[in-house]
Amino acid sequence: MEEVLSKEAVARAVYGAIRECAVTLRPDFRAAVERAREEASCQERAGGVSTADPRPGGAPSASRAAGVLDRILENAAIAAADGVPLCQDTGSVWVCLEVGEALMVPGDVLSGVNGAVARAYEDGRLRMSLVRDALFDRANTGDNTPAFCEVRFVPGADATLHVLLKGGGSDNASRVVMLPPGAGAAGVREVVLDCVREKAANACPPLVIGLGVGATFDKVAGLAKHALLREVGSPAASDAAAAFEEELLAEVNALCVGPAALGGLPTAVAVHVETAPCHIAALPVAVNMGCCAMRSASVPLVRDGRAVHCG
Repeated sequence: MEEVLSKEAVARAVYGAIRECAVTLRPDFRAAVERAREEASCQERAGGVSTADPRPGGAPSASRAAGVLDRILENAAIAAADGVPLCQDTGSVWVCLEVGEALMVPGDVLSGVNGAVARAYEDGRLRMSLVRDALFDRANTGDNTPAFCEVRFVPGADATLHVLLKGGGSDNASRVVMLPPGAGAAGVREVVLDCVREKAANACPPLVIGLGVGATFDKVAGLAKHALLREVGSPAASDAAAAFEEELLAEVNALCVGPAALGGLPTAVAVHVETAPCHIAALPVAVNMGCCAMRSASVPLVRDGRAVHCG
């Protein structure tokens, strides 16, 4: 098949996605926050107070949560209208290129990504947050590169570029745990709930929680991060996964960490699960939290073997 995927198309898509994501709350997440705000408003009108709110005095948690959600939505509206960043932490850039197995992919298909990232951060006047080496040279690279890239092969003849801007606070709230297989679903549940109890406050809730289960130590974190790309409200991979997600979301929200960790609901608007095969002696689990400034975009590059224009 003729080559239809070029490094230039990928670079253009990365540049455009960064400029858009940095100033625009992801639409499905914004809609979920709006629904949560309406529910908080209903609680206010009914005089509801979270039974798990430990703070003496002050406003009821429903009122406090509604106020935080209002500020999140107001911030998103200002950012979009003025073209300014949603958050001062403009994140590291994660790029996932999903390529249909029927397509030919040039070996240098990702070679233009770092240049596109540097231009997008300079043109958008975004904060540069990358250091040269995590251990031995923590000097800022000055252009927010390198991006962290991967290529995934999927069935078919389509290609889609996913770009996620990930802040340090939400990534720092993540974890990987290698459970014994006997821990089962209950063990996975406890990993998630322990992570939320200990780390959610630092991840800027309300959250989308990406949960990866399976694969190997080095791959399970990728499952969790990829789970964040799924549209909030979209169907899970199976009925079993959907039921598990629903149960986990209810248990996470029962902790009443709340928006901005000030109590009430919601702590998370969604839990997304991705699973994979694994060794009989293993049960890898990874949790990756997406913060209240959810910034990702999925850009179609090829559909049915034909290049899609990407300006």
